[in-house]
Amino acid sequence: MAKLNAAAAAKIEEICARYTDEKTPLMMILSDIQNEYGYIPLEVQELVSQKTGISVAEIYGVVTFYSFFSLEPKGKYVIGCCLGTACYVKGAQNVIDKFSELLKIKPGETSEDGLFTLDALRCIGACGIAPAVSINGKVYPKVEVGQVAGIIDSYRKEAAV
Repeated sequence: MAKLNAAAAAKIEEICARYTDEKTPLMMILSDIQNEYGYIPLEVQELVSQKTGISVAEIYGVVTFYSFFSLEPKGKYVIGCCLGTACYVKGAQNVIDKFSELLKIKPGETSEDGLFTLDALRCIGACGIAPAVSINGKVYPKVEVGQVAGIIDSYRKEAAV
């Protein structure tokens, strides 16, 4: 979706049309677009603005405020490392540092091959299994630094199939 093509524009217009009767449709529209494309670049925000009458500034503010929206494409596998208090105390910083080292990316970035995005999360509500890591919704409990390479390798193998 680097350049908004006709099919993508039509799909976004269709998403906007679903919520014309809603009093406050923006979050639902953006959520559907994020689910469909994985991110919400500026040109999409401009189209949503045209279709809804909501200013681009307001849309941009929402997209950048909520962490589940993204301005950039994410990798096939989104690795979320919890850095909430319980996870942090149990060594989560070392875990995310290891992911960062092995993938050669910082939190918030996507690997060159497009497979992995690394995200630092504030709390995923899994304090009892700290430090916790989630990858595309699958939660890994009590992750240790020594497990990180194996976790990455398993997803590389899955992607190769």
